[in-house]
Amino acid sequence: MKMIFVIAGKELRSLFASPMAWVILAMLQLLLGLFFANGVDRYFVSMQGAMAPEQRMGFTAFVVPQVFGIAVLVLLTAVPLLTMRLIAEERKSQTLVFLFSAPVSLFEIVLGKFVGLMTFITVVVMLLVAMALSMHVATDLDTAHVLTNALGLWLMAAAFSALGIFMSSLTQQPIIAAIISFIALLGLIIIDSFAADPESPLNYLSLMRHFEPLSNGMLSSADISYFVLFIATFLVLTVRRLDADRLRG
Repeated sequence: MKMIFVIAGKELRSLFASPMAWVILAMLQLLLGLFFANGVDRYFVSMQGAMAPEQRMGFTAFVVPQVFGIAVLVLLTAVPLLTMRLIAEERKSQTLVFLFSAPVSLFEIVLGKFVGLMTFITVVVMLLVAMALSMHVATDLDTAHVLTNALGLWLMAAAFSALGIFMSSLTQQPIIAAIISFIALLGLIIIDSFAADPESPLNYLSLMRHFEPLSNGMLSSADISYFVLFIATFLVLTVRRLDADRLRG
């Protein structure tokens, strides 16, 4: 367990040592801040026009799901850029052999890289939560609804990261890993739109279908289990991929 946090710390320091991480963090906060400010403005304009009590809508339900939904799309672009170098860069620079020869298991290596990246993403999610909670001073806020959205966004980002790390393990070209990750994630988000039958298995495979209940403030063990299994599956596949590389020498 200790080695996992050692590797995670190394990855996190490496991430913050690169300009790209700071640029991505700044762009994420800029975009999400603009969408949040726009949502707040639209809420107060809309509520001024909706005078009947039955037409009124809470601030949390009006603004928060929209902002966190936009955050999912923003992270869809950002996470592949963050994961593309995690293993592909090691293979490209031929330093993967040093990881294989280190006194740590492949599981610890993969999980350490995942934890390091998720620490960075957790910072992004917490900043967005702080942005939403700042509206406590101006309006009634459903804190539980905000935290449920934050959990959904964190799980989506973790799923993005797990798949991105796996794609990074398949190639030595980081940019190729980023492109493949983006295409795969986009497909998993929109896959349910190709299902004519509401009971189609494609609906269950859709990442967005499992995010939407959390976005609406509903905790479901089925949705959380889906994300946990998704993350575990791709982390295990990454370990298996690296193990195959090690056996081939």
